[in-house]
Amino acid sequence: MTRSRYAAGVTTPRPYHHGDLRRAVLDAAVDAITEHGPAGVGLRDLARRVGVSHAGPVHHFKDKAGVLTALAAEGFGLLADALDATVALGGDMVELGAAYVRFAVDHRAHFEVMFRPDLYRGDDPALVEARDRAGAALAGGVADRPDPELARVAAWSLVHGFATLWNTGALSHADRDPVAMVRAFAGSMFLT
Repeated sequence: MTRSRYAAGVTTPRPYHHGDLRRAVLDAAVDAITEHGPAGVGLRDLARRVGVSHAGPVHHFKDKAGVLTALAAEGFGLLADALDATVALGGDMVELGAAYVRFAVDHRAHFEVMFRPDLYRGDDPALVEARDRAGAALAGGVADRPDPELARVAAWSLVHGFATLWNTGALSHADRDPVAMVRAFAGSMFLT
């Protein structure tokens, strides 16, 4: 326990060490983004949320861009894992699209940051590796198409656009399952 200089003689709990500060800051960033969007992330707020001094997050991330870079890298890694699991289960292009939408809905804060390169350091090695792995999994779903690159862009645009519209509340189908919806329309558009 340390003594606050501002509270005459009153002690305030302020742990010197945090079990896993890096993880705690990333979790707090997810909460902040969920509440206020990426603009709502600030290092002082994150420090307050995890109960450490404002210097704590700086030690691990340096600045807001560092936090968002780590969050984007984590998101791309989680997306790649979900897509790889879908492929391992024999999932086709439609199932990859469904996995993409499920990820976007279940990890909305990550999703909001991942596709905003103006918020993070796009050349970060961990981010590049995770982003490339997710891209490769998506590309594998259309490798058998006559023009795989065109099919990749079309399929990605479809599921990414749908996920974005769903997450922002722009669609009026809140009573429906977004994964079932994407399966239905992606199947009708892409299966031959």
